[in-house]
Amino acid sequence: MKRRHFLTSAAAFSAMPLLSGAEEAKPSKGRGNRIGVSSYSFWGFNREDLRPIDVCIEHAARMGFDGFEILQRQLVSTEPAELMKIKRRAFLLGLDLMGYSTHQGFLSPDKEKRKKNVDETISYLEQAYQMGIPTIRVNSGTWGTSKSFDELMANRGEEKPLEGHNEEDAYGWVIEAYQQLAKEAEKRGVVMGLENHWGLGRTVEGVKRVVEAVDSPWLRVTLDTGNFLENPYDRLAALAKDTVLLQTKTYFGGGVWYTLDLDYNRIAKIMRDAEYTGYVSLEFEGKEDPLTAIPKSLELLRGAFAG
Repeated sequence: MKRRHFLTSAAAFSAMPLLSGAEEAKPSKGRGNRIGVSSYSFWGFNREDLRPIDVCIEHAARMGFDGFEILQRQLVSTEPAELMKIKRRAFLLGLDLMGYSTHQGFLSPDKEKRKKNVDETISYLEQAYQMGIPTIRVNSGTWGTSKSFDELMANRGEEKPLEGHNEEDAYGWVIEAYQQLAKEAEKRGVVMGLENHWGLGRTVEGVKRVVEAVDSPWLRVTLDTGNFLENPYDRLAALAKDTVLLQTKTYFGGGVWYTLDLDYNRIAKIMRDAEYTGYVSLEFEGKEDPLTAIPKSLELLRGAFAG
């Protein structure tokens, strides 16, 4: 390239406006969402032959998924060498490691207990960073006043606060924890997604209150289609703009705790209208054999989120 042509080109380039931090690139219209699957879909907390992550990754690749989400509790070991084996295996099979689903709880007046959960969540952020996973699912936690998870589900996620405390106390504890954690997430470049789960995440208002109070790009929303048991579409739409990962439930064979008849074409339109172009992650939660139900779920999601 001649020097004069180079200088002219460089000058023209320098005159082009650059995107500021507030002006993020607009998503491409018409591009479908990539589809991943959670290791939870295979294991379901009780299928021990499908607990090994390498087995789940191989099934996911064979079935044709684009990405893979790891349920942190499913890992037998979190030693760095074991995490690197998972990272290598996914890469060789052409799968993105795109989500890390973790558990923590901050609904406790015990400051040391809350600190322990903060420290554990920092370790999850570090594990995700080591594996190159860009986002982790996080929760507010529950009060722990239900006798079991089955009882919590029977009560549709509603739970009495600990005696002498209320939800206002809980918001203070949860917001304080995530204000600390947002700084740790930023150091590692891992976005936390507060799920519309149980506890304070049971309502749109609860999720929004925490996310808006923390006010950090490193705490957004992991949106789960199966956790709003009534009026799901309006409630999903209310959180769609802040979503960094969409988790999608299917219930072939009937659900373990409940079954929702979800219209995924309608949900896909809600997400497109919100300009969501990120990953869709399958969480199969039915009684059918996952090795037959998961491919059917993939076909369903591909059809809906094709763009």
